[in-house]
Amino acid sequence: MAWSPPATLFLFLLLLGQPPPSRPQSLGTTKLRLVGPESKPEEGRLEVLHQGQWGTVCDDNFAIQEATVACRQLGFEAALTWAHSAKYGQGEGPIWLDNVRCVGTESSLDQCGSNGWGVSDCSHSEDVGVICHPRRHRGYLSETVSNALGPQGRRLEEVRLKPILASAKQHSPVTEGAVEVKYEGHWRQVCDQGWTMNNSRVVCGMLGFPSEVPVDSHYYRKVWDLKMRDPKSRLKSLTNKNSFWIHQVTCLGTEPHMANCQVQVAPARGKLRPACPGGMHAVVSCVAGPHFRPPKTKPQRKGSWAEQEPRVRLRSGAQVGEGRVEVLMNRQWGTVCDHRWNLISASVVCRQLGFGSAREALFGARLGQGLGPIHLSEVRCRGYERTLSDCPALEGSQNGCQHENDAAVRCNVPNMGFQNQVRLAGGRIPEEGLLEVQVEVNGVPRWGSVCSENWGLTEAMVACRQLGLGFAIHAYKETWFWSGTPRAQEVVMSGVRCSGTELALQQCQRHGPVHCSHGGGRFLAGVSCMDSAPDLVMNAQLVQETAYLEDRPLSQLYCAHEENCLSKSADHMDWPYGYRRLLRFSTQIYNLGRTDFRPKTGRDSWVWHQCHRHYHSIEVFTHYDLLTLNGSKVAEGHKASFCLEDTNCPTGLQRRYACANFGEQGVTVGCWDTYRHDIDCQWVDITDVGPGNYIFQVIVNPHYEVAESDFSNNMLQCRCKYDGHRVWLHNCHTGNSYPANAELSLEQEQRLRNNLI
Repeated sequence: MAWSPPATLFLFLLLLGQPPPSRPQSLGTTKLRLVGPESKPEEGRLEVLHQGQWGTVCDDNFAIQEATVACRQLGFEAALTWAHSAKYGQGEGPIWLDNVRCVGTESSLDQCGSNGWGVSDCSHSEDVGVICHPRRHRGYLSETVSNALGPQGRRLEEVRLKPILASAKQHSPVTEGAVEVKYEGHWRQVCDQGWTMNNSRVVCGMLGFPSEVPVDSHYYRKVWDLKMRDPKSRLKSLTNKNSFWIHQVTCLGTEPHMANCQVQVAPARGKLRPACPGGMHAVVSCVAGPHFRPPKTKPQRKGSWAEQEPRVRLRSGAQVGEGRVEVLMNRQWGTVCDHRWNLISASVVCRQLGFGSAREALFGARLGQGLGPIHLSEVRCRGYERTLSDCPALEGSQNGCQHENDAAVRCNVPNMGFQNQVRLAGGRIPEEGLLEVQVEVNGVPRWGSVCSENWGLTEAMVACRQLGLGFAIHAYKETWFWSGTPRAQEVVMSGVRCSGTELALQQCQRHGPVHCSHGGGRFLAGVSCMDSAPDLVMNAQLVQETAYLEDRPLSQLYCAHEENCLSKSADHMDWPYGYRRLLRFSTQIYNLGRTDFRPKTGRDSWVWHQCHRHYHSIEVFTHYDLLTLNGSKVAEGHKASFCLEDTNCPTGLQRRYACANFGEQGVTVGCWDTYRHDIDCQWVDITDVGPGNYIFQVIVNPHYEVAESDFSNNMLQCRCKYDGHRVWLHNCHTGNSYPANAELSLEQEQRLRNNLI
């Protein structure tokens, strides 16, 4: 499918490393938005932002061509129709455009003809409305709060809590304090007159906290009065200046950002009146989600959101609190369609998972496509729901959603300060280098390096996430080619062992006293990071449907024997007489990530196998095992290595990798590599196995040789029944197909992979 010019512009911006525009951000130089009472995202009164102020468009001469340009600019594929005579209510402010004249091919309204900015003979009773086709074009990527504008189009940039009590100052993250808002580059405090818990909820959400609790306002008033009576306090003189105050904030509590609330910066009657007469600063207390609480914190009261296993999760996100939204229904994880997906619904997901409100709602499988059912579509949350399942929605199959429409989210998360405790040195680019960490040595913070013993991809993943750089693509054990910071040469961390879910290296297990047997030097830990990664997932259904037994003569197994695809007992047989009993099956491995899956090594390191006449690019890529019900291995098979290629791709995607003629190997994003049941080594040799009930297990990328965004879905398991003549596989599922409490921890999974149970 050919991309429209706006989508091409998106690609160009992405290549430049600039963030793509999003609604109401336009693709042209002018911003548009659709507003109106209870309006859907795709319809409403058309408003234009010019010179920092929102205004309307007159309906004179407005027709389908103009509506089409406006809808495309807003990210929709086309216009259905337009509405005249202020159908969506009368706007306020200037009528910016009148007699708009478009051909229909323009990428933004400001490329069309008109009377000129602000030149109009209309009244607001002639404000035009637009109804767009709800399907968005491929370039429409997200709805983000970065476009939320405050009074007169000026940006309310940030919010923070200034701790007042000594105990609050020591708390990390800061959860209680006076609200401060950054407005036009300056921090202001907010007057507490008219302050509500709805306001507190919005502030807490922006700071990454899912909920809020009341504060002891009488105590804080005493502290305030004490400071106001102190003649040396600067607070008294500052409070008399209107530049110190935000006069009043009024929120509903569902807003993802304070800029979406009604905010009055100064009193209505000019600057002569004080902004907060007799008041004090608003104080807010937030509740941190479970990821961000100190280990000794008591759990929430029974039955709260923190106690329950969430039936929603985020996948393929580069940072904590972001990812493709997946929900659990009928014991199966599935995705959410992006039709009508917005910041309100995204915020419900974020709070349910223990984060704050959403800072971005993403469309068009921006964080990768899922596999399996699309459970929900047209989710319509109001903002106060405790879980996504409380929101009205359609079944995903009802309106033709595909996985290319999978919704995703980026949530606000608390600032824990971890990013300031790690850095990279010596790399050619900012995303790579020798790893340096800050730890306390005898109570004094000190920078130093990390011993590379036991350093692997799991630890590197935690380091890259802590750095804010996404996923690790390499974990270096030798870094002699990078020079570190002169005063940070000493090894201050060793024996690091991470599960992969930690927010910082400082949270991982490590040696008490530092013990680095090779003393550091050239053997220091380093990383190379990337903001996206592949993600391989097996098609469980295909394995289950294609399994069968074959008694194969030894005369046809010479190549397979050479590649170690048979059990050890085959070494002692009287070749070529006899046969081996093989459990055969097909596999289909999808790349659901955001970058292509490529071998770790270049072509110069690939191994030519004369028997099968192809190059092996990864030495151990897949394990096929048969286990007893308690986890002991009774039979094994494996791909000694893989010839990786795009066997097939969905419509609209081209195959990029093919093994033939020493071609490039890999699996393209969205494509899959199929290994049919009738090719060599696509089996488990069960010649020595007696009848019984077993676990059949497949593990892709078992040694984490290539980085992926999610390793929890690399293992597939089936129940296997073998009666000595026939075999049945049933209940096949990938490692993350079931509820969270049924998933294995990383340590349990590694034990199972290594057959140590």
